[in-house]
Amino acid sequence: MSEETVVGGQDELVTIATFPEPMEANMARSALESAGIDVFLQGETANSMIPVAFASQLQVRSKDEAAARKLLDAMDDAPESLESVTAAEIAAEDGAK
Repeated sequence: MSEETVVGGQDELVTIATFPEPMEANMARSALESAGIDVFLQGETANSMIPVAFASQLQVRSKDEAAARKLLDAMDDAPESLESVTAAEIAAEDGAK
């Protein structure tokens, strides 16, 4: 992971992760957005066109950096499996009936 400041002030963007795979970058972005953290994914379009040639850089505001890194670290420590997500979806559907 590399760090890079893009603009100044409270709203400066910091690169908190770099992803060679578009799917991984979008999963991380979705997790951060679900937590209410604004995310900018630099290189997203180029990465989806030629994944092996470009890496997407996940950026957040500097004020959200610590929370974003903590969330990404938690995802790495306990990744969800397809089975656990499917079981949670089934349970939610059963509870809605």
